[in-house]
Amino acid sequence: MKKVLILIGILILSMTACDNSASIDPQTQPNEIEFSTEDQTRQKTEKDSQYNEIVYQSETLNIKQISKYVYQHTSYLYTNTPCNGMVVVYQNEAVVFDTTVDDESSSELIDWITEALNAEIIAVIPTHYHVDNLGGLNAFHNRGILSYAYDRTIQKTIENDLPVPRHGFDGYMELAIGDETVHVEFVGEGHTFDNVLGYFPLEHILFGGCLIKESGDGNGNISEANLEAWAETVRNIKIKYPNVEKIITGHGKMGGLELLDYTIHLFEQ
Repeated sequence: MKKVLILIGILILSMTACDNSASIDPQTQPNEIEFSTEDQTRQKTEKDSQYNEIVYQSETLNIKQISKYVYQHTSYLYTNTPCNGMVVVYQNEAVVFDTTVDDESSSELIDWITEALNAEIIAVIPTHYHVDNLGGLNAFHNRGILSYAYDRTIQKTIENDLPVPRHGFDGYMELAIGDETVHVEFVGEGHTFDNVLGYFPLEHILFGGCLIKESGDGNGNISEANLEAWAETVRNIKIKYPNVEKIITGHGKMGGLELLDYTIHLFEQ
């Protein structure tokens, strides 16, 4: 009789435990969503750190990989002013935004892309007409590489007897690279009357060029700037490109969307 009572008691306890388990609110399960969010943040941090290293360096050229398919190239104006550009490499094709400051370092960049990355450069795109954007354009032309620029940039190079990009576009262009695209757009005046930006949607990376300032930077060269329009232009960039994750500036360190806010604040009228 005692054994029967013990078995009945165990059975009742087991049923009670099952009932309590079934009544737990799924939302009270221990921190599943939090763990998922933390894991995603950790993975993103690891991914970013994986692609933030110098892959080539010489006295005249520095190349840093910033994502799986995007590189930042840096050359030096007057030997001490770093000037950045962007290289998108996808399915053995490459698009270069801004040449280096001269033909010598641009030849160095071309050699590295074709040899180290085994990629064919299908286009070079100066983002405005200054020397830090197209000073090395002849090196690309000498290799038979196609060049594209905003129509207003081409007109300015002709007027100033500068190297002239071969193909123009009127404010917006999409260029195929493999089975993806890069976008080039004139959003408005700012640093110059012709400054355009480049965007690679696959990785949400924007090349803002001299239109976007690094955090803590000053006005820089504003001799031809439209100071009244600059902040509004960058506001429009925020609207048009809300998914941007990384921004390469014309000079200085890259960052994220905070660089747009900083530039707006800097030139707010």
